[in-house]
Amino acid sequence: MSTHTDRLHDRKFVRTFFTTPTAVEGEDDSAKMLQSAVQLRGMQAPDVWVPDNEDATAPSMRPEGVDNMIDVISEHGADFPGEIHPRVVWHRESPGTRYQGLQQIMKLANPENGAIEHLDGFVIPEVGDIDDWKKADEFLTIVENEYDLEEGSLAMSVIVESGESELAMGDLREEMGKPSNNLERLFMLVDGEVDYTKSMRAITPTGELPPWPELRHNTSRGASAAGLIAVDGPYDDIRDVEGYRERMTDNQAKGMLGIWSLTPGQVVEANKSPLPPKNGSWQLEVNDRTIELDEEDGRHVYSGNEVELEETGDDQYTLRVGGDELELDGEELSQELLDMTSYIPSLDDIVDSMEEFEAAKEAGKGAIAMERSGTLVIDGVEVEVSNDRMWDEATYQAAQTPITLFQDVYENRPDQHEDLEELYGEDLVERAVVVG
Repeated sequence: MSTHTDRLHDRKFVRTFFTTPTAVEGEDDSAKMLQSAVQLRGMQAPDVWVPDNEDATAPSMRPEGVDNMIDVISEHGADFPGEIHPRVVWHRESPGTRYQGLQQIMKLANPENGAIEHLDGFVIPEVGDIDDWKKADEFLTIVENEYDLEEGSLAMSVIVESGESELAMGDLREEMGKPSNNLERLFMLVDGEVDYTKSMRAITPTGELPPWPELRHNTSRGASAAGLIAVDGPYDDIRDVEGYRERMTDNQAKGMLGIWSLTPGQVVEANKSPLPPKNGSWQLEVNDRTIELDEEDGRHVYSGNEVELEETGDDQYTLRVGGDELELDGEELSQELLDMTSYIPSLDDIVDSMEEFEAAKEAGKGAIAMERSGTLVIDGVEVEVSNDRMWDEATYQAAQTPITLFQDVYENRPDQHEDLEELYGEDLVERAVVVG
């Protein structure tokens, strides 16, 4: 018997979940957005493309949307660099809607229509409790048997957009692997904050969506416990690039490395966001604000006015932060600034550290000290800061996550090799692919 840890899909990470309307009303070619999306390549192409025959497509256009998907995917699907997972209609409280979803899946999966060989699975929205997830799984099992497809070959992803589906994530470990279901086919757990807000009857003064950090944490936890992939919902202010980045940074600290993308521009941002930066950088924490220092000739320069530094004598300094003023010698100043700073390692830094630890482990050492140093410049005064961090096996394993993601991207997205080599350099890419 299978267990919940068995994975029926190849991707370990999904950075981008890009939805596209399947039929646009009032256009000469209602499939124009599908035609455009299927041509995306490189950093503009998502890890998972979701032709969306539910919320993104008007109900009256959905039958035409299925035909459009069949036409576009059968013709161009073989060349699309990511996975393709159409979103069909479903609803936990509507048998009629679930039946429509089955009919859409049946038509898309029919080998005579030519699309199924390019489809990796289906996205099921509006799921409810675990029994409802099993209904969707059973429908996919029926489709697989109808068309002589291998059971479990069609991945199933669900959109968590109700309290019922949020609670159902806690049942997955117990339910997956039972002989009575094929829930091992599950792939992604995707948050849908808009409908979740409606389901929860939440109200905010401005009418904007609550940030729902609890839902995102619970989805990431549910995915981790069941060997699945967690994806955040859409960030619909498509012009707010900085807000999108902040959302992804917050998600990544929860282990949610994927996010919904609504435009090719968001796809580019989301594809790059979880990758380690090209250059390491120092940050200064001032009055609950994080300020990235500018790098100039290998030095890290603070150009704000909330921190002031003055050399007052031989190895004597005055440091002013907000309303506080400190008289410090050189050693005390270095320690004070070290406490105020943090360092974001580059891909090169991570690979260097991992290689150094691997060499030490090969030589029989269980832990080694890694030094990190830099020159900070405040008001023209240079200050050397450095610290030692102990690396042991646990530190090494934690550092592996961004490298494992990088390797997963490199393996599954050959269309992005050129972008990665342009970003990092060919030599570093070659080292990153084999380290660990």
